[in-house]
Amino acid sequence: MRGLGKTRRTSNKVFTRRLLAVGVCGAAVVAALTGPAQADGAVDKGSSGAKPPHWELKDNWELKDSGTDARFRGLAAVSRNTAWLAGSKGTVLRTTDGGAKWRNVSPPGAADLEFRDVEAFDGRRAVVLAIGEGEASRILRTEDGGATWTESFRNTDAKAFYDCVTFFDPRHGLAMSDPVDGKFRILSTGDGGRSWKVLPSAGMPPAQEGEAGFAASGQCLVSSGPRDVWLATGGAARARVLHSSDRGRTWTATDTPVPAGDPARGVFALAFRDRAHGIAVGGDYRADQASPKAAAVSGNAGRTWTTAGTPPPAYRSGVAWLPHSRTSALAVGPTGTDLTRDGGRTWRTLDTGSYDTVDCTPDLACWAAGEKGRVARLER
Repeated sequence: MRGLGKTRRTSNKVFTRRLLAVGVCGAAVVAALTGPAQADGAVDKGSSGAKPPHWELKDNWELKDSGTDARFRGLAAVSRNTAWLAGSKGTVLRTTDGGAKWRNVSPPGAADLEFRDVEAFDGRRAVVLAIGEGEASRILRTEDGGATWTESFRNTDAKAFYDCVTFFDPRHGLAMSDPVDGKFRILSTGDGGRSWKVLPSAGMPPAQEGEAGFAASGQCLVSSGPRDVWLATGGAARARVLHSSDRGRTWTATDTPVPAGDPARGVFALAFRDRAHGIAVGGDYRADQASPKAAAVSGNAGRTWTTAGTPPPAYRSGVAWLPHSRTSALAVGPTGTDLTRDGGRTWRTLDTGSYDTVDCTPDLACWAAGEKGRVARLER
């Protein structure tokens, strides 16, 4: 999604698609969970063989005071105690006490940047992506909790516009740009984001006219496992999901039933709980437009997609699987939070509060963030 005031004069369609509606501020959503907590910054993503903890939704989102009015579309939840936020006006925040206090760790001189994605490995190491045309698209990295930052990538191609970043592990990751010369452009890192290189485009299928990604929640490019990655698109005749099983070298494209055919419509966010089972959400971000069929599911790594039988009632920009669950997930957007208990086939609204992005952690916590500094956590 383009930052406000940063237009691409050669494409009114793309510009319109980028200017997402600000969204309506609403009451917060919420949930509490049961299960043991883990040490801060030491989340175990492996399997111990023990029975997975059970989620029980029983309360509300608990709002946390971020101390800022920035809009946060970038969110990295490390644990129930530690989370990173990235947003407008070059703002980056970090908490290590469950959101009781937030430290402003914004990179110096970044006030004019629009951060739309953040990927954190723990409480000290993180990568943030700034979006925009040309040199406005940048990637910065910290190894000391945001005390210092190093710029590791600055886009020099006026035709490129980077939207999202994802990591397979603490070393290997990808970032994606809207199509350049008719194909989506992929950046790759093998050293934790210290350096980046553009991957060859030979294995990328041609883009549709007007097709691009939405930098609405940091979830237009997502990975699962050591090699699988998916890219969500919109703005064209068909909303598609592209899949790579070799860390971005080669891709296949699949149409989805999510609404398309307009610069404001498409798939805005993806979540895969393993390399096979995924959920796509999106719709039409304009507040005065309906978003039927705003969610779809796949059980075969994105080769085919099926419309949710009972989709969310409106546009949704973020989605996340609940920890240790094979069937439950949350979707968020400007008009509410929805829950599925059957793998994305049916959804019900939990609350009408406004959030842009959501992320969950293995130690049974979920975080959400959005406009006007809004951030919340699902409490025990």
